[in-house]
Amino acid sequence: MKRKASLFFAATLAATTFLVVVFVANQLVALTRLLNALHPNAGAFFIVFSSAVLLFTLSTAIRLFSLPEKPALPADENSKAMAAYLSSMTGRMPTHPMHPEPSKKNKDQRWLRTNLRLLDTDSLNRTREIATKNFFVGAFAQNTSYGTTTSLLNNLKLVWNIYTLHNREQHLREFIILARSVYEYLPLSDFKKEDIQAHIKPIIQSAFSNTLSSLLPAGNLLAPFFLNLFLAGATNTYLTCLAGIIATRHCQTTTKEDQKEIIQQSTFEASFMLKEIIRECNPILSVTISNAIKKAGIESLDTMQSPTGGSGMAKDLVSHLASSLKSMLKENG
Repeated sequence: MKRKASLFFAATLAATTFLVVVFVANQLVALTRLLNALHPNAGAFFIVFSSAVLLFTLSTAIRLFSLPEKPALPADENSKAMAAYLSSMTGRMPTHPMHPEPSKKNKDQRWLRTNLRLLDTDSLNRTREIATKNFFVGAFAQNTSYGTTTSLLNNLKLVWNIYTLHNREQHLREFIILARSVYEYLPLSDFKKEDIQAHIKPIIQSAFSNTLSSLLPAGNLLAPFFLNLFLAGATNTYLTCLAGIIATRHCQTTTKEDQKEIIQQSTFEASFMLKEIIRECNPILSVTISNAIKKAGIESLDTMQSPTGGSGMAKDLVSHLASSLKSMLKENG
C-alpha cells in the first residue's frame, strides 16, 4: 500500500509539473509574439529577461533545498575521519559570545567541547522556557485543536531555535531532516499516551508540594482531578523537553558512539527537567484552580452544568472541576 501511494503521488507530481511547464511556455510564447508586433526587439528582450528570472528562481531553490557538504560521522574520537568532521563542524558552528577563546584560528576538540557546553546551556534554557508554556497549554487546553496546534508549533519553533543556535548558515532541507529525526525519536508511535503518563506520574507525585490541600478548597477531594490536569500538562511538557533535548544532542553529535546514546541520555535529562518545571508550575496552577473553584462556589455544585464544546475555557474548567468534585462526593457519601 505504501509503495502504491508513493508511486501515485510521484506520478501526480510529475504530471502536474509537466502541465505547469507547458502552460507557462505557451503563455510566454504568446506574449513574446505580442511584444514583437509592438517592437522588433521587445520579444527578444522579454525572452532574455524571463530566462534570467527563471534561472535566478531555480538557483535560489537549489540553494534553499540543498544539503551542506558534510563528511561522514566518525566512529569515535580517535577515528581518522575525526579531523575532517571537526573542521567542518567548527566551520559552520557560531562561536558563543562567552567562549574564552573566540578568535582562535586552529579550533581543536577542546575548543569545540567548550563551545558546545555553552550552546548546550542556551538550548536547555530555551527548551525549558517553551516546555513551561506547553505545560499550561496541555493543562487548560487538553484534547482541543487549539492545544494540539499550539503545542506542535511551539515544538517546531523550539527545534528551529536549537538548529539556528548550532548552525551559522541554515538549510531548509537539513532542518526538515532534523525535525523528522526528532519526531522519530519521540515516544509517539512506540508508546501509547497512557504509557507516557504512567512513566511521568511518579515524577509528578514526587514534585507535589505539601501545600496542595491548603491551596485548594476541599483539597483532598480535588487532588485526583488536580493530578489529572497535571498529567495532561506534564505529558505535553515531557514531549517538549524530549524534543528540545533530542534536537540539541543531534546538533552536538560528533561520533557514532554519541548518536547511540541520544535516547537514553535525552530521557534522563527530560525527566529531570520535567520535575523542575512542575515544581515551578505547581503553585501557579493550584492558585488558578483554587480561584476558579471559589468563584464558582463549592455550595452550588448541583447547579453547575456539564461542560460543553461551545463554552469558554474558564467556564468549562470550572464546570468540569465541579462535576468531578460532585461525582467524588457521591462516591464517598
